[in-house]
Amino acid sequence: MRFSERTGWNTEESELARAHRLRRQAGLPIADLTASNPTRCGFKYPDSLLDALADARALDYDPQPRGLLPARESVCRYYADHGVALDPGQIVLTTSTSEAYSFLFRLLSDPGGEILVPQPGYPLFDFLATLDDVRIKVAPLVYDDGWQIDFEGMRRALSEQTRAIVVVHPNNPTGHFTKPWEAEELATICGAHGLSLIVDEVFLDYGFGATPRSFAAGLEGVPVFVVSGLSKIAGLPQMKAAWIVAAGPENAHASKQPALDRLEVIADTFLSMNLPVQCALPAWLANRAEIQEQIRTRVSANLAELDRQLATHPTLQRLTVEGGWYAVLRVPALEQDEQTVLALLERGVWVHPGYFFGLPESGWLVVSLLGEEREFNAGMVTITNYFRTNQGGNITR
Repeated sequence: MRFSERTGWNTEESELARAHRLRRQAGLPIADLTASNPTRCGFKYPDSLLDALADARALDYDPQPRGLLPARESVCRYYADHGVALDPGQIVLTTSTSEAYSFLFRLLSDPGGEILVPQPGYPLFDFLATLDDVRIKVAPLVYDDGWQIDFEGMRRALSEQTRAIVVVHPNNPTGHFTKPWEAEELATICGAHGLSLIVDEVFLDYGFGATPRSFAAGLEGVPVFVVSGLSKIAGLPQMKAAWIVAAGPENAHASKQPALDRLEVIADTFLSMNLPVQCALPAWLANRAEIQEQIRTRVSANLAELDRQLATHPTLQRLTVEGGWYAVLRVPALEQDEQTVLALLERGVWVHPGYFFGLPESGWLVVSLLGEEREFNAGMVTITNYFRTNQGGNITR
């Protein structure tokens, strides 16, 4: 059998994945500090949550390429709560933000085009780009008393093939919100090079402090496409509901804008979002506050516990985080992070090596703040004890 080159991935099980699987199969305890699925983190969901799927309207198949109007109107109400007025015509529903990215890559780039993506960042972009026949180039983030976009590095990464810049607001895993001055610089670069801006706002509601304004308000003179969805907003990744917003006042009442017309054709080709979820979307968005409050409380508690444990450990540093569910740790670069993660797994704690997200291969760990507090506390005790024992490079297993 012959396969396409775009699927020529190395699908062999990695050493980390194998070690994790074998420990689970052996029934040995694991404090999971990589947890990203809120439905498995002990949060309480309303008993009536699934009732919205029983809406009788879902029995009448009514394929609407952009999504049912009531569903899109509920997305508009969500952004109204963030101080941004939208028209339902600016919204295209998708089954996930991954699908939203795929639609946008196809909209904005021919095969061989380039998309600038922040790094450190979410590793899925490479797979999406390969499947859509575009290339990812790194738009670096740098750390100097907080994360920020390296605009000189971004300019160096630009080429004639660049078609769009991706910004994750706040970034995953750094928790960096794009500042107003950074947005202005992005607008300048996009305007000068004829680029579009794709903004991922899935963690927008989970800031530590005042939440910056959504990019759904747009940037003057720049095509902006915002992606988000229920996975984080309502803690419902299994419902597969997301959207694209064609942002900016020029797209208000945009029933016949070229970008939206083309997106509609793409969406019409797949018609992938199922009708019961579209009918339930207004109820789930309207009731998001309860789960969001639980998540914020958990994340804040775990962040405080993290800082408490690190306060007496001079060789471990938690980098500044402004939002999201993750924290980046600077750790002694005694060996490659993969070996550190394996050593920690042998001691019963599971964390991400920093290179998963584009950080260097030594000296970085990424922990999730979403897991249950007792499990998180125990995992961090194991991590801090490990580095207290292994400070001089004499690693013992």
